[in-house]
Amino acid sequence: MDGAEVTKVEASALGGRPLRAFDFVMAAFVTVLLLSNVIGAGKVATLDLPVVGSVPFGAGLLFFPVSYVIGDVLTEVYGYARARRCIWAGFAAMLFMALMATIVVALPPDPAWPGQAAYEQVFGQVPRIVLASIAAFWAGEFVNSYVLARMKVWTQGRHLWARTTGSTLAGQGIDSLIFYPLAFLGVWETGTLIEVLLIQWALKVAWEALLTPVTYAVVGWLKRREGIDVYDRTTDFTPFRARA
Repeated sequence: MDGAEVTKVEASALGGRPLRAFDFVMAAFVTVLLLSNVIGAGKVATLDLPVVGSVPFGAGLLFFPVSYVIGDVLTEVYGYARARRCIWAGFAAMLFMALMATIVVALPPDPAWPGQAAYEQVFGQVPRIVLASIAAFWAGEFVNSYVLARMKVWTQGRHLWARTTGSTLAGQGIDSLIFYPLAFLGVWETGTLIEVLLIQWALKVAWEALLTPVTYAVVGWLKRREGIDVYDRTTDFTPFRARA
């Protein structure tokens, strides 16, 4: 089946056509999103860069951009509407995760259980940062998907690398512009906030650019498996709906 013919179709013409791998890609998107926030967000690591020197960064930086890569794959293979559905699924999952973490941390621990302090350190959440993270994800992912879908039509499906890079620059830029001021304005000095914002944006874009060969391989395999190449020429790009 991997050698099947690929047909160019309008996103609106997919209708009820069965999609063999969409559910798995959607599950991967939500899984990477949640794990990068749960496992990666709690640790600050350092990276030694030439000229710049030692740069602190949240460990989630290693994996959060992968959600953008999967978002690129979703839009490129299945179209904006189905990517939009996945973004809303991820948004709902993040809200539930934040609610669950808040409730579980607040539950009084059994006197014989010694792990409350460690549990609070890992899963305790500052409401401002949680709000900033969720808002930045929502806006950044929609911008990423919109730009990629539009560029695909403009380029007539050529130059995937340019579409993934352009959409990442825009999406990660919006993500960073929302997250850092919402989370840290008034807490950090303005100069520090701007410096961290720009460095994190550059690192995220560079990391996703390094993953471009992986994106090409996955996109090509999925298109052959599904037998479609979707274009969003007549798509309604409103983000405020979850139906594909």
